[in-house]
Amino acid sequence: MSEFRSGFVAIVGRPNTGKSTLVNALVGSKIAITSPHPNTTRHAIRGIVHKDDFQAILVDTPGIHKPKTLLGHRLNAVVGESLDSVDVIMMCIPADETSGAGDDFIIAEIAKHPRSKKIAVITKTDLVSKTHLAERLMGIVGMAKDFTWDEIVPVSAAIHDHIDLLSSLIGGLLKPGPEFYPKGMISDQPQEKWICELIREAALRDAREELPHSITVTIDEMSQREDKGTRPFYDIHATIHIERDSQRGILLGHQGERLKDIGTRARADIERILDARVFLGLHIKVSKEWQRNPKLLERLGFGES
Repeated sequence: MSEFRSGFVAIVGRPNTGKSTLVNALVGSKIAITSPHPNTTRHAIRGIVHKDDFQAILVDTPGIHKPKTLLGHRLNAVVGESLDSVDVIMMCIPADETSGAGDDFIIAEIAKHPRSKKIAVITKTDLVSKTHLAERLMGIVGMAKDFTWDEIVPVSAAIHDHIDLLSSLIGGLLKPGPEFYPKGMISDQPQEKWICELIREAALRDAREELPHSITVTIDEMSQREDKGTRPFYDIHATIHIERDSQRGILLGHQGERLKDIGTRARADIERILDARVFLGLHIKVSKEWQRNPKLLERLGFGES
């Protein structure tokens, strides 16, 4: 029997290249929120892939981008920290887009970590023809100037195409090692952070362009009722932080209908994650220019790296 393998795998790429969707597909469960808006991921989220012969800890990083705010600088620092301590780096490159300075910048960053194995993952292959995909694959071979990709794998997380192949290739690149987490554990995210992210995902759905980057969520109170029912019952009170007074009306909607819809969607996801009944109370707070305010960033969970 082959020796058990384990290790850490960083997933990098430009914003909105399918990193979070890929993590969810590899783990086999939703642990990272997804959105059509770029820069949805704000923390290094660790998902855990369990196989008979290996365990891979996936670090879903925020997309590397040219930062415009203090938050943006701190998100890029998260990526740098993630790359410093992993065994494998996977770069997501969408099949339906062309590569430019953004991908070149990330490849140059990857090259600074010569000890890590490197995989180019061509995402969203269901959106292009086979001819276009073949041309895209050939182009990506030549993009790495200072190293050679250990693997180049086309996948579609949306239709689960080649996900099992990618998983087995990851396992083959890991070094012999122990299981870091018990079987059945799919993420090491704190429970409250997971809940905050599910609420933010619900708020991002159908959000106007001005809103996505302005939204963050904190838990004010979470308690379990002394209830004798067959399932636990949690009371959760959370605050959705925005940056400007004008955004309050967008989130509330007509007679509060949009906020109610956000609460309904988020509560369903939270109940599934906790396997419990949930009362979810949402409050909107204007935390002016929080993305640029060091003290507010600390308070909202984006400490300086």
